[in-house]
Amino acid sequence: MRNRLLTAVTTLCTLAVIVPGASAKEITVKGWNKAPGPRSFDTLKVSTFGPASAKTVLVLIPGTLGGRGNFALVGKELAAKVPGLQVWSMDRRSNKLEDTSAFEAVLKGTKTPKEALDYYVGWLTDPTITPHYQPPDVSTLSFAADWGMEVQMEDARRLVLAAKAKGKRVILGGHSLGASATVAYASWDFAGRPGYKDLDGLMLIDGGLKRSFGGDDTAIADLDGKLAAIQKAPFSDLLQLGIPWTTGVLAELGAVAALKDPKSPSIAQAFPLLPAALKAPGAATNEGQFGYAFDASTSPAALSLIQVRAGALGADGNWVDGEVTPIQNLAQVFGREPGNSVEWFFPTRLSLDTQAASPLSMTADAKKLGLRLKHGSALNLPIYAIQTSLTKGGVLAGAKRLIADSKIKRLPAKDRVLVNAEKTNSHLDPITAAPKTSAFLKTSIPWLKRLVKR
Repeated sequence: MRNRLLTAVTTLCTLAVIVPGASAKEITVKGWNKAPGPRSFDTLKVSTFGPASAKTVLVLIPGTLGGRGNFALVGKELAAKVPGLQVWSMDRRSNKLEDTSAFEAVLKGTKTPKEALDYYVGWLTDPTITPHYQPPDVSTLSFAADWGMEVQMEDARRLVLAAKAKGKRVILGGHSLGASATVAYASWDFAGRPGYKDLDGLMLIDGGLKRSFGGDDTAIADLDGKLAAIQKAPFSDLLQLGIPWTTGVLAELGAVAALKDPKSPSIAQAFPLLPAALKAPGAATNEGQFGYAFDASTSPAALSLIQVRAGALGADGNWVDGEVTPIQNLAQVFGREPGNSVEWFFPTRLSLDTQAASPLSMTADAKKLGLRLKHGSALNLPIYAIQTSLTKGGVLAGAKRLIADSKIKRLPAKDRVLVNAEKTNSHLDPITAAPKTSAFLKTSIPWLKRLVKR
């Protein structure tokens, strides 16, 4: 059965064109064909970095509200610095719901950032703006309420097997919730075959499982109620505007404006739907407003999932870089097309399933949600984990618990690299920092080199 699946994914993994001006190639891999929803969602977009001749592939899964662009900067850097490594960064099937046409036009110079703002969100407050973005009717997307961990696991498996079908060794990793998915994948039961059997290492970038976020074996409160709520509202609404897709759109809009017209007065600052807590206190440029909204020193604590340590807003409204992430790095990641790093329609069921998976065991909640976490104690793979300030020690506590409760503890110490960057990094810094200030790159590259040379 497994050999037939390997053959199938080989024929379905097709090479697309090189993205102009980018060090990536875009490929399409056929995802799980039994997932809820139309079969048109089964194709997965993947950005690849590094030579196709590489014998090892690092497959990376994005985090909450993320996309394959999460790893645009680090993918390029890792592939360049680790001989014999190729990096694959995946979109989820939910990324296919996005209409990025206006952002692509801005990046090509055929539209202005203000025209993109009007197209995507301006019409919400000014009905005279036409034509404008036509968001999908969420009532027709009820199947997305079941896009949880099983769908994520089965889709990721198609990528892993596509790489192995080409004779590659596979290291699996991810950022934030993507790191949690990495541990879940290794522990998952795929029709009797443990996920870790197809892997050669685990890379956890500020995320994971095994009580890594304070979870334990206690049942999730009102699980039935949460499932019912997801059926009515299947997508995350981080900004709580009642319009889920605006979170991703406003983030990408700020990035594109910072990239294409950084020193002009901010187009977002005066927009009424941008929450007041995200607006700079005085007149700011596009770049200044973007930095103010995402820097950990000024962004609201509730948005810690999307924060960096980038510097400060200057008295003149311009951004002044400092600390870890240059603000243009963040803009390049969020404003990248094709393959941005924001997810306009993030399936909330995936967050719920990840919470239930935290103990990495078949609890009553895990069974009810259809999780198949049966092989956690058998894990024997080299592991890398890095922690930022987000979880206040939870990521490394979870990684240590995972090691102690599995066969990973028997591996040589050099195979178990745990990095504490909580004093210098916020949650997005590991994937956006400049190479010279990146705790992630400095510590993950030696670990990867050792694995690739084996």
